[in-house]
Amino acid sequence: MQITPSVHAFFWESMTENNCNTYLIDGKKKILIDPGHLHRIDHVERGLSSLGLGMGDIHLVICTHAHPDHMEGVSPFRKAGALFAFHEKEWELIQAMSQYIEAGYGVKADALAPEFFLTEGTLAVGDQKLEVFHTPGHSPGSVCLYLPSEKVLFTGDLIFKEGLGRTDLPGGSGDEIKESIRKLQGLDVEFLLSGHGEMLAGKEEIRANYDFLDRYVFSYV
Repeated sequence: MQITPSVHAFFWESMTENNCNTYLIDGKKKILIDPGHLHRIDHVERGLSSLGLGMGDIHLVICTHAHPDHMEGVSPFRKAGALFAFHEKEWELIQAMSQYIEAGYGVKADALAPEFFLTEGTLAVGDQKLEVFHTPGHSPGSVCLYLPSEKVLFTGDLIFKEGLGRTDLPGGSGDEIKESIRKLQGLDVEFLLSGHGEMLAGKEEIRANYDFLDRYVFSYV
């Protein structure tokens, strides 16, 4: 689904199997955000194919955080030549949990090391400029990405429509997730694209969602 001239969404709509939404930022160098589970990478391949693209056309894969339902699918893109990035705090968590990752997923933690770490500030990729925000709470190194040229905010598992990410997983924090959400409220956003569920479109809908979280959700976190 095309959201703006440069942004395409591959929404995960199954009600019976967990996976994340994946997003493509098109430009001279193409950026893929959150490829999802490896065993459902066909979902992303179909989305790319509908645009006349393949894995080899992706220059950079960004994961908003390192949970398997967002990051597992990065491996075939790396094999096809893409760079890979996430926040250093996620790498620290992976290293701390390496024995569980290797036992549970059969993957050596070192194989998950990115080409570079995301840091807060401007990330220039080809002709696109993204603003990276470190937004812990769901996980220690969660990030949100803002494309100011098209007023699009990618929130990973920080913010959903009438909801926010879990804080009961390793490295999660209720206080931090509320602080992170408040940190983003001043951005000029027309499209809020989350890691799961529906998008929010239009300033009024987005503002109302922030207000809903503040009034009805924050007190339970």
